[in-house]
Amino acid sequence: MKTVRIHPKYALIDIKGLILIYLLLSIITILFWRTVFPEILQGGTVPDILDLGVFFTIPAVLVVFLGASLLSLFRELITRQLGSRFHIRLLAYFILIVIFASLPAIAISSQTALELARFWKTIDVDAAMKAAQEFALETYSLHVQKMENLLKNQDFDALMAAQGAVDGEASPDLPRKQVPGELASEGIMGIQDFALQEDGTWKTLGFLGEAAQELSVLPAQQQGFIPREIPRDTDIIRYMVYPQKRVARVLSYHLGTGFDQAITIIENEKARFEFINSIQIQIPLLLIFYFVVFFFPIILMTLIIAISFTRRVTQPIVELTEATRRVAEGDFSIHILARRKDELGLLIRSFNTMVRDLKRSQASQVKAEKISLWQRMAEQLAHEIKNPLTPIKLSAERVLRRWRNDPKRVGEILETSMLGILQEVEGLSTLLTEFRTFSRPLEPSRTSSPLRDIVEEILIPYRVSYLGVQFNSTHTAWDIQVTIDRRRLAQVLTNLINNGIDAMDYQGTLEIRTDLVKKWESRYCRLSIMDTGKGITPEEGLQIFTPYFTTKATGTGLGLPIVERIVHDHGGSIWFNSAVGRGTTFFVDLPVAETQAETLPNKEQGAS
Repeated sequence: MKTVRIHPKYALIDIKGLILIYLLLSIITILFWRTVFPEILQGGTVPDILDLGVFFTIPAVLVVFLGASLLSLFRELITRQLGSRFHIRLLAYFILIVIFASLPAIAISSQTALELARFWKTIDVDAAMKAAQEFALETYSLHVQKMENLLKNQDFDALMAAQGAVDGEASPDLPRKQVPGELASEGIMGIQDFALQEDGTWKTLGFLGEAAQELSVLPAQQQGFIPREIPRDTDIIRYMVYPQKRVARVLSYHLGTGFDQAITIIENEKARFEFINSIQIQIPLLLIFYFVVFFFPIILMTLIIAISFTRRVTQPIVELTEATRRVAEGDFSIHILARRKDELGLLIRSFNTMVRDLKRSQASQVKAEKISLWQRMAEQLAHEIKNPLTPIKLSAERVLRRWRNDPKRVGEILETSMLGILQEVEGLSTLLTEFRTFSRPLEPSRTSSPLRDIVEEILIPYRVSYLGVQFNSTHTAWDIQVTIDRRRLAQVLTNLINNGIDAMDYQGTLEIRTDLVKKWESRYCRLSIMDTGKGITPEEGLQIFTPYFTTKATGTGLGLPIVERIVHDHGGSIWFNSAVGRGTTFFVDLPVAETQAETLPNKEQGAS
């Protein structure tokens, strides 16, 4: 039993592969967006060319996959392949579902982004940042003023002498003196004296305060506030005076823990807010970028999955439809692969079971019909044999009686009796020959034969013997060759010509013509034998190809069944059209030789 697979279609990627790509795309999108979007907001930078290339590569690849799938689907629709319209209709439903599901999400996310942008515009970030900067500057000015007051009101010379600050070259094991508590509370973190040496360098004479504020070199030469250097002067401002000739004093004042860090934060945030303010006008473009890069690929992937899914749904239905058509045409050797375990798979398995049952039923029916046919043929053959046996028996008995009663006069009836016996025996021989021809399988020797040559060769003796019949073969083409056993074709033509002559009572016109026709994808020669006889009634037409049915007084009823079998065994077909009182035309379609099948034009398209 052969397996049917009608127009098998495979998606570029199967369902599992598409789902895997969908999940990977979602994960990559989330991870990539979590790194790029904070970079845009925090760093104030837009994606570079490489990042944009990564972003747009995924949609581009998916567009190519979707275009290939849609092109294949469009080609199926143009060529009207079975199931293409149902596939399109089912896909349209999926697309509508995707549109209805995605439109609210697009509308809500777009509206949310726009509302956030409008809300952001209502916040006076510039004023807040300006106030913060002014507050930091005012705080710094207050600290500077406070330090200047300390310089005016405090006697740092007496303080250094009273505290007994150690020399900078003293042993590091000696304890360091701290700034007195009242000065430390005022912000003084260190007091350090430097002495100018003979070689022009400055050397530390004494130091009060925290070790972190002690300087290794004199930071400046000019009296006044020393320019700040970070990280050396983090949260510290320094002031230098010359209390004595060749002596420099550096005072370190603490601005408060985290002062410089706060200033840095204010400056960084101001830059960030300025960037955010600059991209507010680009919110629609960013939304478009978001939908094209992240939302659009998901839609594309969904459509690709929908095409593949609908193909998997429609393909079994297409196979089932095609298999049903073949079964309706009588092909019970169809079997569909049932790969699915759902309701469609159950339907396919039920169909296969039904076909198997039909095949068994058909086999049983064919067997019964063959038995019945052979029984009828045997009965008909016995009847046909019994009919001539009676005159044979009577003729023999007549001769035997004359021989017994009057042997001298036996010659008077001997010739007529023997001729009657021979005639009946000849009829029996013809009957048995035709029966043998009909019953045994044909083994035609198929060759490419020129049809007109065969027709003209057969018509030669008929034109001489039947002068009352006009034979017309002018419409038989010289260049048509058919694939058939030449002897069998002569048998077909002879039988049909004899039937036509008998139907016209040997008076009329018998025309033979040929035409090229195309049935499905094959080319045939249509041979027409038309007579002007009495025609065939509808009742007779129903049995015209039935064995032993005949309208002739001397016919056997096997001529047309043999013709039909010869034509069918050569891959052709035979039928007729008839009008009572006007004549009959028999049509015989025979395969054209393969060497001519592609070169000969067809006169008409059609099938019987």
